[in-house]
Amino acid sequence: MRVHTRHTPAFGVARVVLGPGEAVQAAAEALLASSFGVAPSAPVRKGGPVVFTAPAEGGWVDLAPKRAGDVYPLEFDGTQGWCVAKDAVLGRPAGVRRDQHWPALQSLFGGDGGFLEHYGGVGPLILSCTGPVEVFSLDPGEIVTVMPGFLVAYPDSVQVRLRAVDPAGPQSVRTGEGLALDFAGPGRVLVQARSTL
Repeated sequence: MRVHTRHTPAFGVARVVLGPGEAVQAAAEALLASSFGVAPSAPVRKGGPVVFTAPAEGGWVDLAPKRAGDVYPLEFDGTQGWCVAKDAVLGRPAGVRRDQHWPALQSLFGGDGGFLEHYGGVGPLILSCTGPVEVFSLDPGEIVTVMPGFLVAYPDSVQVRLRAVDPAGPQSVRTGEGLALDFAGPGRVLVQARSTL
């Protein structure tokens, strides 16, 4: 599977080129177009993701997010996972899995479902962002603070601390409202130039 992007960073579209029998999972409404013969599966639940499978000769699928912004293919090589903002995933192959109960996120957010999800595996995870993607490359010991609405993804090898911006103000681990994330290098942190909050 290969991913080519166009119309970035303002109105990104991802073309997913599939080999014979390869598939990509995405929301049904993300499908802009496909080559003839690409077969969509029925969603498991209403509004759930659809699997688009290429025929014997291969094919392609164009995926476009609902909102304006960038699309960014994040390559997974199987050596580390990534924590990704909820609702940032536009599409993924079967080789990239979502780890629903990843222990580090459970300890970060407590028992509540937070504003991040963990992914691991091999292949391109296609991300949808509300603005151009920037990458902070942190040196060892370098610390940067990122507001949750601007966060796209970070590798699970990067140290992170979640804290309240104003301990007396409103806070939500579900949305990130009133919170900040402190990242310590070495590692990369992907952010978007427009907030989702």
